[in-house]
Amino acid sequence: MKSRLHHRIALTLDRDVLQVSAVTLAATMATAGLLYVAYFAHVVRVARRAPIAPVEADQVLLFGKFSPTGTPDNDFEARIARAVELHRSAEAAQKPVSWVLLGGGEPGQLSEAEIAHRQLSDRGVAFAAGRVHLEQMSRDTLQNLQNAREMLRAAGTGKVALLSSRYHLARCQIYARQLGFDSELLAAEPRLPWRWKTFGSLAGEAAYVMLSDIGARWARLTRNARILKRVT
Repeated sequence: MKSRLHHRIALTLDRDVLQVSAVTLAATMATAGLLYVAYFAHVVRVARRAPIAPVEADQVLLFGKFSPTGTPDNDFEARIARAVELHRSAEAAQKPVSWVLLGGGEPGQLSEAEIAHRQLSDRGVAFAAGRVHLEQMSRDTLQNLQNAREMLRAAGTGKVALLSSRYHLARCQIYARQLGFDSELLAAEPRLPWRWKTFGSLAGEAAYVMLSDIGARWARLTRNARILKRVT
């Protein structure tokens, strides 16, 4: 598996990414920045409104987070804690759910999926046979969902819940829609924490969501099959 740095450099120099970035920049400049403001407002709205328990889904995708030391940071910790709570609630209600733990890792290190699995096991979560799968080959959110889709396709899974940090959910949502998932959102935190760090995360996510949405629209408009294949 490529390192995180190698993956990011490859994306930065990718001709499709450069093309979409140029189109997005032009659209942002043409609207005097209002386009970005609209996407930022959308990301905040999704982050604030996301529920903390599934409504219909019986399959949960738990998004990992870069953990070079093997120890989850505060964001990853909140996701794992929510997963523990959801698992216990489902078991108590005798409506167990299945899990897909998402995320690769640096060569020679534990993957994000393995870290999540160990943390859940250490906290007393005992998965029934066939109710947990580890997706360990991805390097970003889009690859998380692409690989999960391939894993779930054979099982014929219905609605899935996307569990992640509130600031991250809008990006998870747009990728899931583009990839054809029937999904709902699950927030790790009880409410959106208003801190400078959170604001920065929301601002970055708005850029990702804007690039993804405009990129897909541009690919359809120009009938660019190569880009569409990468995002759908």
